Amino acid sequence: MQGGTVSDCSSKGLKMGTTIIAIEFEGGVVLGSDSRVSAGESVVNRVMNKLSPLHDKIYCALSGSAADAQTIAEIVNYQLDVHSVEVGEDPLVRSAATLVRNISYKYKEELSAHLIVAGWDRRQGGQVFATLNGLLSRQPFAVGGSGSFYVYGFVDAEYKPGMSKEETQQFVINTLALAMSRDGSSGGVAFLVTIDSKGVEEKCILGNQLPTFHDPEARENKK
Repeated sequence: MQGGTVSDCSSKGLKMGTTIIAIEFEGGVVLGSDSRVSAGESVVNRVMNKLSPLHDKIYCALSGSAADAQTIAEIVNYQLDVHSVEVGEDPLVRSAATLVRNISYKYKEELSAHLIVAGWDRRQGGQVFATLNGLLSRQPFAVGGSGSFYVYGFVDAEYKPGMSKEETQQFVINTLALAMSRDGSSGGVAFLVTIDSKGVEEKCILGNQLPTFHDPEARENKK
C-alpha cells in the first residue's frame, strides 16, 4: 500500500518521508524501514527506528506524521497488553491490525499516518496487513511511504512466494537500498525486524553497508 501524503510538505508536523516494507516468508515475516525524518526540505532526524513493537511478536512499520504514527502505535500497544492479560494468551496479528485500522479510520480527519502491521501468531503464523483509511487487507507483502513509488516495479518483479527467511531478509534490504538511493525523503540506515515462532530478531544495517546497484561515480572511477 502507498503511504500517500508522507512527503506532503504543506502538512503540519514532522513527516517520515520514508520507505517501509513487510513480507511474509514460510514461518514468519520480515519488516524493514529507512531511518530518515524530515520537516519540509530539511532532515531533522537521520536515525529513527520506524519499526515499533505492538506486542511480543507483532510489530508495525510507521509512515506519515511522526507524532501521529507513534501515537497510534502506543495506543494499540497498550490495548493489546490489556487484551492479552484479559484473555490469558498472546493477541492475534489480525486483532492488532484491526485496532490500528479502527483508530486510523475514526480519526482520519485529524491524523496523517499509515501503518503496516506484521507479526506471527499461533493460528495463522506469519502475516502482513495493510491498513489505510479504513482498509484492512492481508497481503503477502506491503510497501509504503514516499520511497514505495520508486520500488513497486522491483518488488512486483522480484517477489517470489515461498522464499526462505534469509532470502526474504536480503530482499527487504535490497528494496530499501534501492528506495533510499532514489527517494530524497528516504535515507540513513536500514532497520530490519524478523519475527517467527522462535521470537524476534532486530538488525540495523549502516548506510555504507547497504548494497549498491547503480553508482555513476564508482563507474567513472573504474575508467
